[in-house]
Amino acid sequence: MKAMILAAGRGERMRPLTDRTPKPLLQAGGRALIEYHIRALAGAGVDSLVVNLSYRGDQIRTALGDGSRYGVSISYSPEGEPPLETGGGIFHALALLGSEPFIVVNGDIWTRYPYASLPAQPDGLAHLVLVDNPEHHPQGDFHLRDGRVCSEGEGERMTFSGIGVYRPELFDGSAAGRFPLAPLLRRAMDADEVGGEHYRGPWLDIGTPQRLEELDRSLRQGQVGSRHGEHL
Repeated sequence: MKAMILAAGRGERMRPLTDRTPKPLLQAGGRALIEYHIRALAGAGVDSLVVNLSYRGDQIRTALGDGSRYGVSISYSPEGEPPLETGGGIFHALALLGSEPFIVVNGDIWTRYPYASLPAQPDGLAHLVLVDNPEHHPQGDFHLRDGRVCSEGEGERMTFSGIGVYRPELFDGSAAGRFPLAPLLRRAMDADEVGGEHYRGPWLDIGTPQRLEELDRSLRQGQVGSRHGEHL
């Protein structure tokens, strides 16, 4: 199974840290953020990765190389400036990802999610991992009912973790260029084509320097995951 790590964003909210360093190469616990994903995916048996590039992409390519030191093969999907957003970026990389379902992970999260538990063949066009709503996103994104993800419904909404498995057919009818992923997912949800799960383990959206500092401190002190089911 192949995986894609989304690493093309500018990281505006992380400035000034990202003025000279792309967000995926910012460090926490003595390691670049993107390395946590690479090592976790490799440990789950994923041996072929695609990383999309835009802002300071050459730095990312230089830092990661061909992936051999992580036990994986890394291909790159350059997007130019500005980046193509999530939907456009994945669509642009489909030729590298192949015809089978593939994993996509947002490069700006940190988690201990067990990637080996993701379905190799999702029931529908996509499988999404949802988490409890963090303080900075209390409204959530989607509903989860009986293993199906819905855009509307009753009950509490949960937050999309940035981890999913997608079939290439999710992008049927799309055209090259910049576009978001959410409308494609909502269209698939309306057709009952999106499954999902609720992950209760450690997860953090690293969207600000303060959250990066929080993660770095927790990792260095060995406190990550000490409170089961809670965000950092």
